[in-house]
Amino acid sequence: MQCNRLLLALGLGAILLAGCNREQKRRVAVIPKGTAHVFWQTVHAGAVAAGQEFKLEILWDGPPNETDYSRQLEIFDSMMNKHVDGIVVAAADKTILNASLDRAAKASVPVVVFDSGLDSTNYVSFVATNNYQAGQLGARQLAKLIGGKGPVAMVSNAPGSASTMDRERGFQDAIKTEFPDVKIVAEQFSMSNRAKAMASAENILTAHPELVGIFASSEPSSVGVSQAVKSRNLAGKLKFVGFDSSDGLVEDLANGTIDALIAQDPFKIGYEAVKAVSEKLNGGSPTKQIDLTAVVVTKADLDKEDIKKLLHPDLAKYLGK
Repeated sequence: MQCNRLLLALGLGAILLAGCNREQKRRVAVIPKGTAHVFWQTVHAGAVAAGQEFKLEILWDGPPNETDYSRQLEIFDSMMNKHVDGIVVAAADKTILNASLDRAAKASVPVVVFDSGLDSTNYVSFVATNNYQAGQLGARQLAKLIGGKGPVAMVSNAPGSASTMDRERGFQDAIKTEFPDVKIVAEQFSMSNRAKAMASAENILTAHPELVGIFASSEPSSVGVSQAVKSRNLAGKLKFVGFDSSDGLVEDLANGTIDALIAQDPFKIGYEAVKAVSEKLNGGSPTKQIDLTAVVVTKADLDKEDIKKLLHPDLAKYLGK
């Protein structure tokens, strides 16, 4: 009798353990370049949405500063040591994570790269805005605003950041090949810092009072340039095309400080990246490269429902804030 009871108890325990194992979610680490800007918070919301849909536990962690390359490397390696089932990462620098991706591949941990690429090809999918094309959109919009001629400048993001480097190259190439009467007379980096972006813009405006247009290739660069434009009362005089969006940038678009924004869909980027790693974990073969398109947003577009949804994502629904 005691033996039967023991067997019954063991059987029930095995059933309960099997049930727990079935309910246990796979863990996917999502590592952005940084966490401070609205862009990354929106990526986080998209990743959480995909995690809910595909029954994954999302472990979100990234450096506060997009240029803290060593910290991102530490986070990646820490996630590997936690034995996560998959990793989704936006490379802050195109070389620093290469060895880490090799390590993940050897351990059969699928990695999806999003937003910004790297030199390694040891990943299952790359999900990003077509940044070169987005830079071209910025060039064409700025050229249109200045009538196709005159000196312009660019406040870039940071050396080594593949996504913004592609945008900047797209901008430069389009200006050079399509608008011979437009000349890029100055370029400075913001180092993904709003205060440094403002200082860079101030330096450019002081050195080139003849400037008729300016392009910023990232959200912090755009915020800094916008502050410089306002401080010099140049709104409506200096044509300005920014990149990405935040409440402040949208407000400056509405009041005329900014003439156009090149907007990505960071929610979709986060969602598609997690979806791709889920597909791989379930035995599928996600597309090696998933290109998303950016759009030009002007003041006249702000009342459109699809633009409202793009510029004002419901972060509270997924992040509780």
